[in-house]
Amino acid sequence: MTIRHDPAASRFFASFDDGDAQLVYAPFSEDILDLQHTEVPPSAEGHGVADALVRAALQYARDNGMRVIATCPYVQAWLRRHPQEQKY
Repeated sequence: MTIRHDPAASRFFASFDDGDAQLVYAPFSEDILDLQHTEVPPSAEGHGVADALVRAALQYARDNGMRVIATCPYVQAWLRRHPQEQKY
């Protein structure tokens, strides 16, 4: 699985036969990303795709000196399960 970043569409995504898995974001401010929505097509459910999308978004934020806020319920739950990542 390859996670790609599409800045023009403000999303991280991976393509599957039945559609794209994606984590959509929006700039909250110049140095903060709002991780807004995660969706995974049925064929990719249960294979760690959403986890990989969140990790890619957090790595992008780190690499660019940004912080994140999560309005997406999945990302909120993910951050609770991975407290070491909450500093970003």
